[in-house]
Amino acid sequence: MALDAADLVARVRAAVPASDARAVASTLVPTIEVGADEMPDVLSFLRDAPGLEFKLFVDATAIDRETPKGLLEVVYVVRSVVDFGWSIVVKSAIDAAEPMMPTSAGVYAGVNWAEREIYDMFGVTFEGHPDLRRILMYPEFVGHPLRKTYPYQKRQPLTPERDPLTNPWPKRN
Repeated sequence: MALDAADLVARVRAAVPASDARAVASTLVPTIEVGADEMPDVLSFLRDAPGLEFKLFVDATAIDRETPKGLLEVVYVVRSVVDFGWSIVVKSAIDAAEPMMPTSAGVYAGVNWAEREIYDMFGVTFEGHPDLRRILMYPEFVGHPLRKTYPYQKRQPLTPERDPLTNPWPKRN
């Protein structure tokens, strides 16, 4: 049985009415777009729904659509354990000027690091995230290098090599 985005949207809307879920046309993988505030609830439904059981978190990333639309899209990819051929993309569009949405780290454990990467590279703040800090760039790095507005010619400060015993990294918040 093939996975149909329209049927999936109907099930998501029934379970999470505030999500305003809609199918995204002309994609190879069934894709639905939901409101950013409802992303954790939608992912929880997809994970727990009998017959769907999207229990495998595959990836999360962001797409910078700031130039034409003033938006960032945060994208989650999950896979079903009912039929391993079933993958789905769930995405939300957020304002690029103040990129913020609730975390989904409580839904899938692997989302924790993926959201940290999105924060580091795109500047999206995930409200309620248990450990939102840089994961790829060093703490003194200024800006978010995968944003289209990041100046490609920008020079970053050179930081001295750190001795972890005499000069440890900053403590977590």
